[in-house]
Amino acid sequence: MNPAMTGGGGALRRFPVGRLVVVAGALGVIAYAAIIPIGYLLRGTFWDGRGLTLEFFRAAYSAGGLGSMVANSLLFSFGATVVAVTLGTLLAFLFARTDVPGKRFLFAASLVPLIIPGILNAVAWIFLASPRIGLINSWFEVLPGSPRFDVFTLPGMMLVEGLHLTPLVLLLMTAAFRAVDPALEEAAIMSGARGPAILRRITIPLVRPALLAAILIMAVGALESFEVPAMIGIPGGVWVFTSRIWRALSGFPADFGLAGAYSISLMGLTLVGLVLYYLMLRRSRRFETVSARGFRPHIMSIGRWRWAGLGFVSAYLFVAAVLPLLILLYLSTQPFYSVPTIDRIADASFTNYGEVLTDGRTLRSLRNSALLGVLAATIVMSVTAVAAWVITRTRLRGRWLIDGLASAPFVVPGLVMGVALLFVYLRSPLPVFGTIWILLIAYVTRYMPYGMRYSIAAMFQVGRDLEEAAHMSGATWWQSFRRIMIPLLVPGLLAGWLYVFLVSIRELSSSILLYTPGNEVLSVVIFSHWDNGEFGNLAALGVLLVIGLTGLVLLAQRLGVQFGARE
Repeated sequence: MNPAMTGGGGALRRFPVGRLVVVAGALGVIAYAAIIPIGYLLRGTFWDGRGLTLEFFRAAYSAGGLGSMVANSLLFSFGATVVAVTLGTLLAFLFARTDVPGKRFLFAASLVPLIIPGILNAVAWIFLASPRIGLINSWFEVLPGSPRFDVFTLPGMMLVEGLHLTPLVLLLMTAAFRAVDPALEEAAIMSGARGPAILRRITIPLVRPALLAAILIMAVGALESFEVPAMIGIPGGVWVFTSRIWRALSGFPADFGLAGAYSISLMGLTLVGLVLYYLMLRRSRRFETVSARGFRPHIMSIGRWRWAGLGFVSAYLFVAAVLPLLILLYLSTQPFYSVPTIDRIADASFTNYGEVLTDGRTLRSLRNSALLGVLAATIVMSVTAVAAWVITRTRLRGRWLIDGLASAPFVVPGLVMGVALLFVYLRSPLPVFGTIWILLIAYVTRYMPYGMRYSIAAMFQVGRDLEEAAHMSGATWWQSFRRIMIPLLVPGLLAGWLYVFLVSIRELSSSILLYTPGNEVLSVVIFSHWDNGEFGNLAALGVLLVIGLTGLVLLAQRLGVQFGARE
């Protein structure tokens, strides 16, 4: 037996020096990423150089419109979560538990909105549902008494953000529906229960833990959203925490204390949501039914409702994926925006594509984004793989604190993380501010929790037998970890690497605060095109980005199949 797996507090002392260095380095990165930014944020907000102060909070909470800002933030998060969880859960149920036609293709197509960056989704919906220039409103204006859609409202923001978050719920809930033992459902059918009653009283309670997780992740995701509040909310006069933080820092001079006060308030809201989730999760343990016994999920035959289900999925795809992509594609071929007509489509050109592909700033941002994505994904998965080994393979006292530290940035929204790192590196002697490396620190810190989840899940799936046999044969820890553990962990680590890479490429909320001229990334360049009214170039760059990300996902899927990871 490996001595590191059997010891208590003295196990660390029995680690070989090489293993100790690797483990200590990984844990040091996690501790630094989790503690330092939050610590500096608290210090910068409650300390004014002379002593403790609440002046920044007084300034923040004496400003006009505070009540409406808090209410708007909570309502925006609630509405977006309702939209995403409702649509995502229904789609997951149709794909995982019913015989709706063509569900394999429809499932893949339903994940397309996940590839579209949030900034492009917001831009697309502005041109689709603006009250003056929106394509959807132009379709209905010929009808007397037709509805008028206005995306620059709180309900409009909820819908746009909810549609963008729906694919995440779909992924979570599809896995949950497939993992449920159908024995209770089959017993209910034998007892004469009908489909709606089975779904309401049996199926949904069985997936309640996953449903709670989806609700928490969507609520936090909506609270920390930056693109929709900045691009849709501010023009519509709908202020939330993230837009207030952005306004405090985008003025001159930047008000770091005010931004810190709003940031800590927003972080507190996400922390409250996390605590409520764990409290509700404890009550959901009685619904656990998955055991070692093999089973296949029960596929319900829904008769003629199959076509209603197909219509629902098709409508979702048209609204969430087809319309945004079509309006971006149209916009990318026009010198300026006007409502699409046959004549305007006939005059389409690829001039905007030529401009963005020859623009030095765009090419530089592409290199920066690719470099940061690769480095962030590699660092996150390497560090969390070692940390996951410590958590799952040793008996070190307090090892679960490592997981807690790595997960701490989950409650820190992206914009807040940007504020926290500004507090750190504007005062730090380290020459990081003004370089690309501060963006790398932000990405590694933000996505450490997700890398830890992938690494721990992968580690739990690998038995100890091969590792222990290698030790018995005289292999060192590094040899067994590199030649046995890493190959077995490749499917989980590859999935985590791809996820961190994709979200790093799309990240805007931290990048918009931390970049400096010459260190732009793709999301910042797209945002600057929006600020400058260069809609054609923005759309062309966005279309190329979506095509590139789609190709990357397809390539990763092919590689994943070769390594044994089909999904």
